Amino acid sequence: MRFTSLSGDSRRRHPSRSVVPTGHFAHESERVFASILSLYGHAWSYEPIEFPLEWDATGNPVRAFRPDFYLTQSKVFIELTVLEQRLVTKKNQKIRLFRSLYPEIELVVVYQRDFAALLERHRLGSIGDLAA
Repeated sequence: MRFTSLSGDSRRRHPSRSVVPTGHFAHESERVFASILSLYGHAWSYEPIEFPLEWDATGNPVRAFRPDFYLTQSKVFIELTVLEQRLVTKKNQKIRLFRSLYPEIELVVVYQRDFAALLERHRLGSIGDLAA
């Protein structure tokens, strides 16, 4: 397989920049993260399940949480958040509520700093390089 880098150099493309075959990602960071998961041989699903967090008086869900990834072999959900720290508070509230309602389900949160370190480790640029 011949890789082509973002600069067009066919010898230097990082394998995680290859096309991910499934899913329509909400953000480019999710596509890159999925590629890295695939690079390491993890079987994954993108946003496979929505978990209700709040219900109305008749029992209909009015608030929910859909983790970004599910690692099928290890049965772990992953939420990737590349939001600026000042915007993470609402997401953290949702994650705390999820964990209180579904304590038996393992959820790993990958924050902006963690994702940035992963990009750096793989020499994939920075979060700012990814299209919004």
